[in-house]
Amino acid sequence: MASRSSTILTGSTCVVAVCLGVVVPGAPATAQTPEQRDAVERSRPLVPQPPWPQGDQRGMANTQGPGTWLRCAQHLADPNARVYEISHPRSNTMPMSPFGTPLEDVYRPTASIPGTRHAFNGEETVSGEPGAQGTQMDALGHFAQLDEPWSGEGGVPADRARYYGGYGQAEVKPTPDSPLLKLGIEQVPPIVTSAVLLDARTHLGGGEPMEPGQVVTAADIEAMIEAQGLGWRGLLAGDVLYIYTGWGDRWQDPDTERSYYTMGPGLSLDAARYLEEKAIALVALDNPFTDPVAEGQLRGEAPPPAGTPEGMPFAIHHHNLVEAGIHNIQNANLAELAADRVWTSCTMILPLRSQGASGSPVRPVAIGAPNQS
Repeated sequence: MASRSSTILTGSTCVVAVCLGVVVPGAPATAQTPEQRDAVERSRPLVPQPPWPQGDQRGMANTQGPGTWLRCAQHLADPNARVYEISHPRSNTMPMSPFGTPLEDVYRPTASIPGTRHAFNGEETVSGEPGAQGTQMDALGHFAQLDEPWSGEGGVPADRARYYGGYGQAEVKPTPDSPLLKLGIEQVPPIVTSAVLLDARTHLGGGEPMEPGQVVTAADIEAMIEAQGLGWRGLLAGDVLYIYTGWGDRWQDPDTERSYYTMGPGLSLDAARYLEEKAIALVALDNPFTDPVAEGQLRGEAPPPAGTPEGMPFAIHHHNLVEAGIHNIQNANLAELAADRVWTSCTMILPLRSQGASGSPVRPVAIGAPNQS
């Protein structure tokens, strides 16, 4: 971020260079400037805090509004800021989730209309679950909790499922072929807020990708915040948290190795609870599950990582979506953001408003200055 006037507010006196954001070009970026601190402090009373009203369907996305936009604006006004794509390009040959139907797009021949000089192209999705493949975002209705583990015999006792906000199955998905009547992805407002990027590849992986089943704990999050010079702000209500584990290095298109979706690092349960306490709006990792998955776990050849609650192999999904109301993005593309040391930025995330869908393809972007120290 460019260096600006070092004069700060004193009492009610406002120095023009600070209040108007006058910029002195050419100076190196830092993790903190007077303008950032000022924006953070002014945003605090403007950001709503939980608990949310009865009947809520937005969860921590309720934090979005003038307070988060204020923090965003400071990054947008920085002349050194760049735009970073946080999604991977989508294709028929990208890594595909084993929990969703693989995508199959068909590309039609160039067509025309008789009597015209027009030629045009199109394509259609003939198979697949777009909201579960590629860089995608979960709706709160994506997960629910059963009162006891399902044995695998007979039908799933879905009538006993409980969702975020205490909603029951009859309120959310009353019939097997019903869309989500509550907690669908269309309930998510535009997420426009400040983002924090934590470089777990460096701090936990020693510069190498984190290992399958390895976890990012609450203590790890706090240590990375300090190491990256972000202790002055920490995580703020309404933030988006991006965590770069390095697992995204395995994302290949075409996906010839077929290893990306078989395992990976993720968050620990105490980290998920920590993020709930901070009231962040959304967490995104460059991994397929958000949860840690040990090598062999999906094939039933290995148990979940230590500390995983019994009967909850995807405890982070459960906690975020069912209990905390924190949205997840899987398969974030964070390598360039981390390489440029963009520790704080403005991020914009707009899922498709697909009525009753449990997730959506998403194209997040982050706008921030590189080389933050």
